[in-house]
Amino acid sequence: MAYEKLELLIDGKWRAGSDGVSEPVFNPATGEVIADVPHASIADLDSAMAANARVNKEWAGMTPLARQKIIEGSARLLEERFDQIAENLTIEMGKPLAEAKIELQMGIDIARWYGEEGKRVYGRTVASRIPGMTQTVIKSPVGPVIAFVAWNFPCVNVVRKVYGALAAGCPITIKPSEETPGTAVAIGRALMDAGLPAGALNIVFGKPAQVSEHLIKSPVPRKLSFTGSVPIGMHLQKLAADNLIKCTMELGGHSPMMVFDDFDAEKAAEIAAGSKFRNAGQVCVSPTRILVQESVQDKFVDSFVKRVEAMNVTNGLDDGANMGPLVGERRLDVMDQFVNDATSNGAELRTGGNRLNKPGFFYAPTVLNNVPKSAMIMNEEPFGPVAPISTFKDVDEVISEANRLNFGLAAYAFTHNPAIIDKLRDNIESGMLAINSIVVSTPETPFGGIKHSGYGSEGGVEGLEAFLVTRFMSEIH
Repeated sequence: MAYEKLELLIDGKWRAGSDGVSEPVFNPATGEVIADVPHASIADLDSAMAANARVNKEWAGMTPLARQKIIEGSARLLEERFDQIAENLTIEMGKPLAEAKIELQMGIDIARWYGEEGKRVYGRTVASRIPGMTQTVIKSPVGPVIAFVAWNFPCVNVVRKVYGALAAGCPITIKPSEETPGTAVAIGRALMDAGLPAGALNIVFGKPAQVSEHLIKSPVPRKLSFTGSVPIGMHLQKLAADNLIKCTMELGGHSPMMVFDDFDAEKAAEIAAGSKFRNAGQVCVSPTRILVQESVQDKFVDSFVKRVEAMNVTNGLDDGANMGPLVGERRLDVMDQFVNDATSNGAELRTGGNRLNKPGFFYAPTVLNNVPKSAMIMNEEPFGPVAPISTFKDVDEVISEANRLNFGLAAYAFTHNPAIIDKLRDNIESGMLAINSIVVSTPETPFGGIKHSGYGSEGGVEGLEAFLVTRFMSEIH
């Protein structure tokens, strides 16, 4: 299959950037260039904003049913093109094809959910204390949206923002990652082919700082949605403040996974290994601090290491692939740094800890045991296939460790003890908490963090609410 033709989408037209600037896109499993992604010039960005402004009233004025029909049409086209899009997602991102298909199906489900939920944007009537007066609360589209997303989930990161905005009645301009652009372009083609009005969706690429700062300074956007790192999220929030742009920030995480001694340690190890090394650990909700109660440490670690060493690390298109490469060569240096720092601080390297001798950007799935709190990996998000394991004595100690950092995106715990579950529910500082599973994201539930992991939600009614504003009207008859 041919890789997606990469173009900008501006005001309903697919085209190259007006300045002729582009950059290469690499297949991380081979290191080979697979395409060139065009950059939008300043004039192109201004055209996108003008298109959003022009179509704003038209798209907001359409009935939710009319918008839903376009969204549903695009979902069906994504299904028709499923195999090609999934394969291209693997080629540009590196994750195993089975994972790419799961992500694409999740994206289609999110699109459909938003389209249907857009029909249920309800206001309310409030009883008045003044005779003859009606009081009405109205929910309206916030207006044009700008969005910037990370590379690790080329489909879901884009779909959450694009379809949330469109379902709420907002036009949107999105800058996907230049490292994984093809999936976003395929999503845009499906929407345009389904009848989306010109200008309701623009897709642009370019130097991230230049694109984001120019779009945020425009008077057109009324909403910013960002998925990415904490420092960049903070920077964008400051820029958005100058125009009082409403923000949703889905930022980094450092998710604790707490394994208590009343839970089957081998079963916990099986779940932990599958979730930790999904997408080579390049997942914002990946368990990145595995905290095991002392009495089951050896059993858990031995089982965990056995499963990790059995993983087939290879090109994501290969049959039986369990883990693919990292997205780029730069991430290999970061993994080396985390491992070297941990072992120099006394951690035990149980398996991995090295680059794989093959083309592409492969790093061995790595397990570090007895990692001290002082190690860099226990304090900074690793975003890669390195699993640090530490121990705890009791529930109070592990809650203290889980809450020690400024991150607060996701947390996981394995226990059947109702008293411990209640204590975790009341005290763990994270936007999402999974007990005896790793499920923290479905189309109909809110996805988002607290503390430095950001604010606002994607998914669920909360995700739709993020693209709405509340207005109030009183009337005396």
